[in-house]
Amino acid sequence: MSYAQLQLKNQLCHRLYMASNSIARTYRPLLADINLTYPQYVVMMALWEEDKITIAALIEKTAIDGSALTQILKKMTDKALLMVIKDESDKRKRLIQLTKQGQSLKQQASDIPNKIQCKFNSIDSTQAEQLMHLLDLVVHDLNNEELNMLDIEE
Repeated sequence: MSYAQLQLKNQLCHRLYMASNSIARTYRPLLADINLTYPQYVVMMALWEEDKITIAALIEKTAIDGSALTQILKKMTDKALLMVIKDESDKRKRLIQLTKQGQSLKQQASDIPNKIQCKFNSIDSTQAEQLMHLLDLVVHDLNNEELNMLDIEE
């Protein structure tokens, strides 16, 4: 038996892993210029879209695990990029709000997506859209599978 199914070259997941690592390495120097890690950059993009949101909404937008997000938010608070404040309508809830420094970082970061896109020499905009759609399907299917597994366990 050849076990071709176990060869790395035949693994979709390994290709996704390699792509993810390559993208992280490509972002690193661009984000170093604005003193952010990639997860912090994701949080900032979410907050630039919609500021003063609940932690639950931020988890939903970013797909970052809650415990990891807590650590990220602490570091970003220490950098004076955001504040965690009480929700005036529900004191039990906490809102994440950008500081002036966090808001001004948006201008510095505005050219990062174009710089990243320029690195994709072999992919045109139509293919990039198709790839994003396919990756959305992968995430959807895997998240649904995860939910289905939870249903089975209960």
